[in-house]
Amino acid sequence: MVKSSVISGFYKLAPSERLAIVKDFAGLTDEETCLIGQTCALPLDVANHMVENVIGIFPEPLGIGANFLINGQDYLIPMATEEPSVIAAASYAAKIVRESGGFHTSSTDPVMIGQIQVVKLKNANEAKDKVLAIKETILKKANDQDSSLVHHGGGARDIGVRVIDTTMGEMLIVELYVDCRDAMGANAVNTMAEVCSPLIEQATGGRVCLRILSNLATKRLVRATCTVSKEAVGGEAIVEGIAYASAFAQADPYRAATHNKGALNGIIAAVLATGNDHRAIEAGAHAYAAINGRYTSFSKWIKNANGDLEGSIELPMAVGLIGGAVRTHPIAKICMKILGVKSSNEFGEVLAAVGLAQNLAALRALSSEGIQRGHMSLHARNIAITAGAPTDLVETIAKRMSAERMINVNRAKEILAELTNKS
Repeated sequence: MVKSSVISGFYKLAPSERLAIVKDFAGLTDEETCLIGQTCALPLDVANHMVENVIGIFPEPLGIGANFLINGQDYLIPMATEEPSVIAAASYAAKIVRESGGFHTSSTDPVMIGQIQVVKLKNANEAKDKVLAIKETILKKANDQDSSLVHHGGGARDIGVRVIDTTMGEMLIVELYVDCRDAMGANAVNTMAEVCSPLIEQATGGRVCLRILSNLATKRLVRATCTVSKEAVGGEAIVEGIAYASAFAQADPYRAATHNKGALNGIIAAVLATGNDHRAIEAGAHAYAAINGRYTSFSKWIKNANGDLEGSIELPMAVGLIGGAVRTHPIAKICMKILGVKSSNEFGEVLAAVGLAQNLAALRALSSEGIQRGHMSLHARNIAITAGAPTDLVETIAKRMSAERMINVNRAKEILAELTNKS
């Protein structure tokens, strides 16, 4: 039976009913289903071994982005986020994109960059030539350090050497280009950089300082594209509005920061759900947006010759299926099973599609009714809870405030008092 990520009325179901559907889609066991439905599924003793000074657990809401069709395959996207409207917006955008064939993605090899900083050089350019002369020795040393990675088809592939001017004088930066396969790669790359440093010091006569991976993973890029018919997005005026908004973000860094944050809302929610390093993803994405010397948008939208909307996104995506919390956190492991990706490249491409969907939803809202209408109706639930509303009255109070366009704690308390007095 072909599984579809299109689930009619998914948002109307109770959490237990949604979980039952996801269980069937992802083939979860009864134990996994039970675990993911718990209020806090991370045992304290496991958390105590994951980070330092543990005193408790801080859970995030975990939802599912539905309707995603990527390269002809259906995906349900686990998303952990505290922000209202993110999951609903991504699911809506994925629905209208699939009407035109869904998302199409591609990626480069999963190559990360390790940097070795060399200082106190008499002649930096001569030192550069000396490092290049022992390139093969450096690569062998790096790969001898991680034979398992090499066995799985990865390993150090090449080096780059640059001379840079700094406030502390010229420095030589030696870069290891390491294919990390299905790992994010930080540990492997850092270890390789460390073991190769004595070779570089000996060759150059300089002093090695930093030896560490770069989160600007320009050799590990993902791309996603889509076309949305003008009818699906809401008409030619909306298409044009989104194109104008995109042009604004490309030209203005103040707008670009918010534009890019909109895409990252979805990406980071999925990265968090799967136990990957969201800080690395955000740092790399923002640095990539400014790589040409001016901060700009990493997604673009245009109106094509037919009057339809075409979107694209490109950014670094250093994510892994192994290592770190991905294999330690019990919920992260289940989320990876729900996602069903088979490689880090596939995972990165799915995240690019999620980012493009999230960006589309935000721009469509901005170009039509405004961002606040949908966002604030969901935010109203949080306000109702803050005001002390019991579970059975949260939706009623939220709907009243949204209808009145008066969403604040005082108004929520007034409605709560009115409802409880009636009862």
